[in-house]
Amino acid sequence: MEQPARNAADSHDVIEVRGARENNLTGVSVDIPKRRLTVFTGVSGSGKSSLVFGTIAAESQRLINETYSAFLQSFMPSLSRPDVDALRNLSAAIVVDQERMGANSRSTVGTATDAYAMLRIVFSRLGQPHVGPAGAFSFNLAEGMCPTCEGLGRVSDLDVHAMVDVERSLNDGAILVPNFAVDSWYWQTIVGSGLFDPDAKLQDYTPQQWQDFLHKPATKIKVGSNNWTYEGLAVKVRRLYLAKDRESMQPHIRAFVDRAVTFTTCADCGGARLNPAALSSRIAGRNIAECSAMQISDLAEFIRAVDDPSVAPLVATLRETLDSLVEIGLGYLSLDRESATLSGGEAQRVKMVRHLGSSLSDVTYVFDEPTVGLHPHDIARMNDLLLRLRDKGNTVLVVEHKPETIAIADHVVDLGPGAGSAGGRICYTGDVAGLRRSETLTGRHIDHRVTLRDPVRRPTGQLPIRGADLHNLRDVDVDIPLGVLTVVTGVAGSGKSSLIHGSLPRRSGVVVVDQSPIRGSRRSNPATYTGLLDPIRTAFAKANGVKAALFSANSEGACPTCKGIGLVYTDLAMMTGVASVCESCEGRRYTDEVLTYTLRGKNISNVLAMSVTEAREFFPGGQARAVLDRLADVGLGYLSLGQPLTTLSGGERQRLKLAIRMAEKSSTYVLDEPTTGLHLADVDQLLALLDRLVDDGNTVIVIEHHQAVMAHADWIIDLGPGAGHDGGRIVFTGTPAELVAQGDTLTARHLREYVCG
Repeated sequence: MEQPARNAADSHDVIEVRGARENNLTGVSVDIPKRRLTVFTGVSGSGKSSLVFGTIAAESQRLINETYSAFLQSFMPSLSRPDVDALRNLSAAIVVDQERMGANSRSTVGTATDAYAMLRIVFSRLGQPHVGPAGAFSFNLAEGMCPTCEGLGRVSDLDVHAMVDVERSLNDGAILVPNFAVDSWYWQTIVGSGLFDPDAKLQDYTPQQWQDFLHKPATKIKVGSNNWTYEGLAVKVRRLYLAKDRESMQPHIRAFVDRAVTFTTCADCGGARLNPAALSSRIAGRNIAECSAMQISDLAEFIRAVDDPSVAPLVATLRETLDSLVEIGLGYLSLDRESATLSGGEAQRVKMVRHLGSSLSDVTYVFDEPTVGLHPHDIARMNDLLLRLRDKGNTVLVVEHKPETIAIADHVVDLGPGAGSAGGRICYTGDVAGLRRSETLTGRHIDHRVTLRDPVRRPTGQLPIRGADLHNLRDVDVDIPLGVLTVVTGVAGSGKSSLIHGSLPRRSGVVVVDQSPIRGSRRSNPATYTGLLDPIRTAFAKANGVKAALFSANSEGACPTCKGIGLVYTDLAMMTGVASVCESCEGRRYTDEVLTYTLRGKNISNVLAMSVTEAREFFPGGQARAVLDRLADVGLGYLSLGQPLTTLSGGERQRLKLAIRMAEKSSTYVLDEPTTGLHLADVDQLLALLDRLVDDGNTVIVIEHHQAVMAHADWIIDLGPGAGHDGGRIVFTGTPAELVAQGDTLTARHLREYVCG
């Protein structure tokens, strides 16, 4: 029988990438099957993100943006075309990344998932007494917010004792606020007001003077022939410092604000954020704030009991959203949890919920390490969700290192063989069975197992934690052994971070190395951040007999056209601004004169373009080599010295901070999931680094889910048994061998399977 002719529209079943050169990609050409789950593997810096995010997703989003009018495009970010010869058969790409969900305290899990909006409508229809439309239950609208705290649930206050020393006079430096030192301009405005005796101790002020000193609003005062504006110290501090974004402050001012500002729960709403009318309306005995504060798994049960036909379709959608959050492993959160407090992995999973309920199909979903922050128990659930998205007819592209997720792929693209200039090539494409047979780094390591440590190190003492009760912790007492490698583990939401970050950072000698963003502009890079640029500049200055400031792109040597950024930002009025490479310096950031000065045949721009590995050969000794060695030790040999910090992943940021902190003589290091972004082969290198830190006499505490790190530990503290109010307890402490032999926790089950195969 004759086969029917194939419709041309059915032939576009692979995404064709031809000649991709973004970042370190070396003209990569590859076909990626559509409506399948493809996992991209390879060591950190091998080019996975450049191919998936920088090429495929970027071009898909750019082409979609181009379909909008110029007016609409003016509100969208400017996307330049990736460096690639051809991309064919793209579909609309939705990137579900791990970017934290903004530091806005008005954004919560409820508002980010629309669950709270649906809950507001349910309360506006069914709540008794009836208080009005859905807006009356919004803490972000004037009609619903608590008027005292303006819907934030907390009020800020200033600790007077952090601002002044009442036993001193103004002349003796009673004001402890930055920039208010004796004889400073701000100090003069207070003393020159004539309201106070500058030699009187503050504790001797009359009540009226004390009130004027701290709280007098801006007032015009005539001093001699001068008109003077005076305002109380607390008023001025609020205006100067509290109105600003904390992250944009200089470090010493941020430290002062952290000391001086205390946040207390709003007394009028009890932290509920809403006005009395909104809080008076109830369904089945609960108001909307109580519903928002419930653990999502409990709220899902509560909503199941709401069966009024007038809101049936809405309640069904709300129930689906809540059930999806539970299914994705976030049932331990509450809708009132601030978005800014979510980890990168939690933020990614919250975003994922929005797409699970979508009716769209034939979309390309792009995920960046969706297993981050997940216990092996939770990874199985995440895998199910990825497969569900695929089975709806979508193309799912995942950048991932965990063997559990690589194992479920329909197709694997392995990049490498190394990182940076040693990577950027396709080492293997095909199914997982073929990857196992291949001789690539990933293929060799996919079934690699770290064995239990024998014998384990003996502790040199104990670090006691007593009565820990932050978030879901249940009055936890635990002793952390000193002088060994301790792994704190448990399912997502079991209380690991609450226990460690809530109890240890304030103790002396404790260094916390996390994945939070490094505050730095597009000018900051590994060379400036680590202090490496200083010895490099000195070496250039010495070799050429000129001053070191010439070799700073933020100082005298900067190209005057782009001010040392290497890019020129052009404002196109009603269109989006465009960033283009500076024509004067061709992106090299320095003046032509500076680029004529060389060190062993290289100019400063050549050196900043080097990777850490290349720079180690170029600087065989001295202070520069010491910093470069530490960067290589933490697995960042592929980073270029001049790469903007804003382009680093969370795992790279953590390892960069660790490289700096290793130079300090610390006694206790706390690391939060240091395996994030690490290839299976790099995990061995990380374990060797942790061993070295411990063998040098330090205590290392690692919050981690990776079984390789658990197996390598001297001591394990396991929290659980579940998440949220089902967690918060210590369910095991002991050696990994004891956990494998006797434990009956979720961690024990997975570690036993890992070790015993």
